[in-house]
Amino acid sequence: MTRHRLEEILGALPGVSIAVVGDFFLDRYLVMDPALTEVSLETGLDAFQVVGKRNSPGAAGTVTSNLRALGVGTLLALGVVGEDGEGYDLRRGLEAGGVDATDLLTDAGLFTPTYIKPMFRHPDGSETESNRQDIKNRTPLSPELEGHLVRRLRQITPSVDGVIIADQVQERNCGVVTDAVREELSRLGRQHPDKVFFADSRVRIGEFRDVICKPNRLEAAQALDPSVTVESPRSQAQALGQALFERTGRPLYLTLSHEGMLLFTQGGCTHLPAFPVTGPTDPVGAGDSCTAGIVSALCAGATLEEAGLVGNLVASITVQKLGTTGTASPGELLAALPG
Repeated sequence: MTRHRLEEILGALPGVSIAVVGDFFLDRYLVMDPALTEVSLETGLDAFQVVGKRNSPGAAGTVTSNLRALGVGTLLALGVVGEDGEGYDLRRGLEAGGVDATDLLTDAGLFTPTYIKPMFRHPDGSETESNRQDIKNRTPLSPELEGHLVRRLRQITPSVDGVIIADQVQERNCGVVTDAVREELSRLGRQHPDKVFFADSRVRIGEFRDVICKPNRLEAAQALDPSVTVESPRSQAQALGQALFERTGRPLYLTLSHEGMLLFTQGGCTHLPAFPVTGPTDPVGAGDSCTAGIVSALCAGATLEEAGLVGNLVASITVQKLGTTGTASPGELLAALPG
C-alpha cells in the first residue's frame, strides 16, 4: 500500500454511501471519583459518586462513527431501539455524527440496548473500567418489526454502495439480525452482486451466506464446532478460514489480532500483515473499526487485499486510544502508514 494509493482511496470516500443494519447500542460511561465514595445510610454499602458522564453510539454505532471519521459521505442506520431515554441519547448521538437515523425504528415494548460502563478516575486523570452493566432485549423481535426491516432493506439496497451487517446480540432472534433478516440479506447479496455486503457476527458468522464475512479466530472455530471455548492457535487459522470460506460462498477475512488477517478468495489464502503498534493498547471496538476500514475502502474501489490493509491500518490506530471506542481520521491513517 503506497501513500498515493491510500490517498486515492480516502479521496473517494465522500462519494460513498453505506447502510449499517444491526444492533445499535448506547455506550454510557459513568466516571466516578473513588475519593468521594460515601457509605449509603440505607444499605451500608459504598455509594460511588459520579463526577462525569459521556454517551456515544456503540456496537453498530461504533461502525458508523468510524465510517464518518474516515470521511464516508452518506450513512444510513437500520435498527430498532426502545422508547426510552437511552434511545433518545443514542439517536441524538447518531445524528450528531452525520448518520441518517430515519430507519432506526422505535418500539415502546423494547429496551434500547445499552452498555453502562462505570469508570474509576485516578488522581493522574487515567480511568479504569469496572464491571459493565448490560441492557439487552431477551425476547424475540416481533414479526411486524422483522417485516418492516426486510422491506426497508429491499428499498435501501439499490441506492447504497455497501451494506454492513452488525450482529451483536447473542440471543437468537432477540436482536435486529434475526433468522428472517439474515435470510433476506443473503437473498439481496445474490440479487445485487455489485454491492458490498459485509457481515460481522459474534456467534452466528457461520450462518451467513452470499456476503463477505469477517470472523476472528474464536468466532471461526465456533462456527465450525460450537463446543470450542478457546482461541485457536495461528497454525490452525488457515484451515478454519478455508472451511468457513467454502461455506459462505464469498471472500472471507479472518482477523488475527496483532498478526493481521488472512484473506480467503477463490484464488487462495493471502496473509495481510498488521501495522506496528507501540505502548499500551485498548482492543475495545477494534473489530468494528477494522470493518469500517475494509468496507469503506471496498466501496471506494479498493481491491480485497488493499481493503484488508486499510482495515488493519485503521485498527492499529484505534487500539491506541485508551478508555474509549476510538476512531481514525484520514490524516491519522496517512501519518501511520510506514514509509
